[in-house]
Amino acid sequence: MLETSARLLRLLGLLQLHRDWTGPALAERLGVSTRTIRTDVERLRTLGYPVVATPGAAGGYRLGAGSSLPPLLLDDEEAVAVAVGLATAANGAVTGIEETSVRALAKLEQVLPSRLRHRVQALTAATVHVPAGPRPTVDAGVLTAIAAAIRASERLRFDYESYSGTGTSGTVSRRDVEPHRLAHWRGHWYLVAWDTGRRNWRTFRADRMTPRTPNGPRFAARPIPETDVAERVQRGVGSAMWRYRARVRFAAPAADVRARMPLAVEIEPDGPDHCVAHVGSDTPQQLTSYLGLLDVDFEVLDAPELSAQLRAMAARFQRAAGEQ
Repeated sequence: MLETSARLLRLLGLLQLHRDWTGPALAERLGVSTRTIRTDVERLRTLGYPVVATPGAAGGYRLGAGSSLPPLLLDDEEAVAVAVGLATAANGAVTGIEETSVRALAKLEQVLPSRLRHRVQALTAATVHVPAGPRPTVDAGVLTAIAAAIRASERLRFDYESYSGTGTSGTVSRRDVEPHRLAHWRGHWYLVAWDTGRRNWRTFRADRMTPRTPNGPRFAARPIPETDVAERVQRGVGSAMWRYRARVRFAAPAADVRARMPLAVEIEPDGPDHCVAHVGSDTPQQLTSYLGLLDVDFEVLDAPELSAQLRAMAARFQRAAGEQ
């Protein structure tokens, strides 16, 4: 059995790991009785940790918000991740928290063990922030609102501005979703969520979201493999950014074409030696160049602009090769 002080630290770490714990679950994890759990919860309260207890069969314990911020327990990997994340935020990845991130990073580095401080310094010294030019940034309050809804398993309501494809503002729609995960990709934050109105998984860009309060009711999380989250973001974002689309039939098996294509491209087998792909790009000219690089015979099924561009490109190549 753990000593009291060590057990309190373990209990605090468990309460910070998940939002809700039942008494028997905590007792099983710590190898003590539920009575001991109740006693330890009272000890944490006297130390300033606002542990909320809910009675009943469906009740349990959760770490609530207090009037002051008590110490957090972080393992080595979490401490390094927080330090690197603060350094990234200080470079302007999230608007409005650059100065705050610098102050928090200074406090964290002051108490980091030397072995972890060296790891953080090595990471920051080996990397450089390269501005990617003007791009929309997401408000820190939006990210925290999304993250809080994910942690609490509460529905998130927000207004969402769609992608117009022309650089101007798109249409705004009201959404009610079951938030699953936040993902950061290519300088943007995305939310993967189950859209209750459209009855399907959707990917939303956080800088186009305006959360509404209060949140909706709690929900039971739907199963989705973690590996699918990253692929879903890449697939959804890639196809959403296309301004021009076409269907192309390739003279190659679907598996071979899939290995050459981005995740955003949908590919349908068309017999053992052919497949049909739903491709896209900003312009027919860009799509023509990309298709030519695949080194696979293909035919255009339903895009006359792409066919015209292919003929013009073929004539240009013939002239370049000296053919009449």
